[in-house]
Amino acid sequence: MRKTRPSRLTPGIILGFGLSLVGTPLLRSSPLSTPALRAQEVIEVTGRDGRIEPEFEEVYRVGVVDGESWEMFGQVGQVAFDAEGNLYVFDGTSGSMGFGGIALMGSSDVRVLVFDAAGRFVREFGSSGGGPGEFNRPMGFAVLRDGTVVVSDVGHRAYQLFDASGAFRRMVRADQGPDAVSILAHDIQPDPRGGAIFAGGSASLTVGSAGGASSPPASRPFLRVGLDGEVARADTVAEGWLPPRTNLDDFGSINVDAGLRDALRGMTLPTVFEPPFLVGILPDGGVVHSDSSAYALKITPPGAREVGRIIRRPLEPEPVTPEIRREREERAAAARRALGGTGGPRILQFVGRSEGNNPRPTASFELRERYYHEIPVLRGLAASWEGRIWVQRRGDEPESDGPIDVLTAEGEYVGTYASGATEMPDAFGPNGVAAFIEHDELDVARVVVRRLPAEVR
Repeated sequence: MRKTRPSRLTPGIILGFGLSLVGTPLLRSSPLSTPALRAQEVIEVTGRDGRIEPEFEEVYRVGVVDGESWEMFGQVGQVAFDAEGNLYVFDGTSGSMGFGGIALMGSSDVRVLVFDAAGRFVREFGSSGGGPGEFNRPMGFAVLRDGTVVVSDVGHRAYQLFDASGAFRRMVRADQGPDAVSILAHDIQPDPRGGAIFAGGSASLTVGSAGGASSPPASRPFLRVGLDGEVARADTVAEGWLPPRTNLDDFGSINVDAGLRDALRGMTLPTVFEPPFLVGILPDGGVVHSDSSAYALKITPPGAREVGRIIRRPLEPEPVTPEIRREREERAAAARRALGGTGGPRILQFVGRSEGNNPRPTASFELRERYYHEIPVLRGLAASWEGRIWVQRRGDEPESDGPIDVLTAEGEYVGTYASGATEMPDAFGPNGVAAFIEHDELDVARVVVRRLPAEVR
């Protein structure tokens, strides 16, 4: 490990951020006070992999083909732990939907199942409806250390909070004012310090401001949303680079109402192989993120907006060649035919919110894919409760998962799991436990909880 001479970092400017796929307005942030500039540490980590083996101890597993209702899962969208080691399973019984790699629950028919540290069923809660405590298009979930469950509910335009017993506590609503704070619908993560969640970063669609704007965003902010009051308040705690994107106006319109076109003006779509904005939350509330095609992990301390440390490995992105583009387009066309389509161009469709029995017009666009010039090194990023950073690298194929690196936030390299040796955990918990969502040969979902060795937890 080699440390380079410190550099200086200039604060960025926030111009816009991600939009969910369900028509919710954007979340506007109130900026933190800008701290004095400080030296930025750059740490170079070896490019040679040190092999480690996945010697995980299985603690328990839940989910069966036939059994009690709490044992039979539909679509497990997310899992999480609280500080007592209880496992929370967010199960959508009516399927899910996704776009651009974002998995979202597509129905209000979602339940929360809770199991104790030994895998024993404890409780179940959650029902659909329009009242407080009822789910109306729940899209994101997080569990705070004390067992508080936070549900980002787009239908209610609020974060719904449930206590450790599953009882509804209150809603934290979107602000209705001109500088409105709206509900980020997905990718929410708990603040280990309590009282807040983190959200944002990886949405596939972006616009400049609520209601459409002619100027697209220039960055991908990551936000801390406070939950202590009755109205959501947010601060930007990290800011990712936003690669050049394609404006929706550049695509061929098949059917679009003039009013809806105005609302969508300024919306942009990512290019194929665009570097993802990957974010993990460290135990002290700091943020680790990656926003480029290179191997660079950026650490932002809690309470700051400036990156304080960058951890690098000399692993290079792969150029996108005409052959790679052709093979990808052939695979995509075959997948569309397998789903009953013609294998023709992709169609992006927006459906307006219904007003009584009169739905608002639908906009349809024929998507002609644009490509980023190289394939990013990284595909996934997460942080454990003890502070280890797990990094999923690209595999041999452009869109496949490869080796998994484990490092510390101080830049110490722990080792690498070889491709296929293990999946990335779907959730980390206390005392080294980690949960993995798996499916059997019948595609029945189950959750397996394993305990990680001390050096990687």
